[in-house]
Amino acid sequence: MIVPETTTKLSAFAQDVQNGLSSQPKFLQSKYFYDAEGDRLFQKIMDLPEYYLTRCEAEILQTHAVDLAALLRNQPFDLVELGAGDGLKTRVLLAHFQEKQLQYRYFPVDISRNILDHLEETLQQRWPDLSVFPLEGDYFSALKKMPASEANVRKVVLFLGSTIGNMTMADAESFLQQLRAQLAPGDLILVGFDLKKNPELILAAYNDSAKVTRDFNLNLLHRINRELGGNFQPENFQHWPLYQPITGHTKSYLISKIDQEVYIEALNLTVKFAAWEAIDMELSKKYDFAEIEHLATLAGLKVLTYFKDRKEYFTDALFMV
Repeated sequence: MIVPETTTKLSAFAQDVQNGLSSQPKFLQSKYFYDAEGDRLFQKIMDLPEYYLTRCEAEILQTHAVDLAALLRNQPFDLVELGAGDGLKTRVLLAHFQEKQLQYRYFPVDISRNILDHLEETLQQRWPDLSVFPLEGDYFSALKKMPASEANVRKVVLFLGSTIGNMTMADAESFLQQLRAQLAPGDLILVGFDLKKNPELILAAYNDSAKVTRDFNLNLLHRINRELGGNFQPENFQHWPLYQPITGHTKSYLISKIDQEVYIEALNLTVKFAAWEAIDMELSKKYDFAEIEHLATLAGLKVLTYFKDRKEYFTDALFMV
């Protein structure tokens, strides 16, 4: 039995679930997809034939690691990766940086302690001399945990994987402004943007034939059951992704197939669903270059260059503070 928490003692996860499922329309925050099972499912998603994003960014990093290393070789730096995950793509950069004997420390940031432990162990086995400092938590709270850098050490922040696409334009602007406020002039930010392209390619990436993305969304209902004592029956929900080519918004919903009530013990909350009522689960915005330039201007950043894959499906934009 899960003992109901008081409002003041609710975890951030519990508070956000309570807020989202008490709202109209209902929503859940996609950052909570990533528990241990969510991590496992996302690894499967990245291997799917429809999910081009990971392959495109991996190509970019493999192709342009030498260019990025050339930009960084003249002074030591702290490499900070927001939402590091398993670090698979970043290891391409790390391998090149190690080969070139660049002077740096690596600070992977993630909300999942499980994935950070796995990443640290993997990196220490491969590069025992690499200084790795995992930081668990939300991006900005984790950044505040960083040890102070020496005056001649600049920060290089990685925000890869099109994570910025999970934000609205207004939220992306606010995020980059907050990030810039924690950095110093001359610091760099490398941000991954999924680009607008054939809508069929985009939608297929979020509606794969193996239904792994469906399971990834439904796992958040399972997580509420596991951690908060919910009694969701995920089979009563339908995964429904959509792409809007004008805004570039890819949206994922879970739609209740029936009239139903769900009780969440830790919140002492009963949530009523009408048949075909939706939970807004995720936004994944696709950009064009004009939008990226506009976003950088609003955030007070300078675009130094765009690293692109050969098909120009994806770009890693390098900003300077």
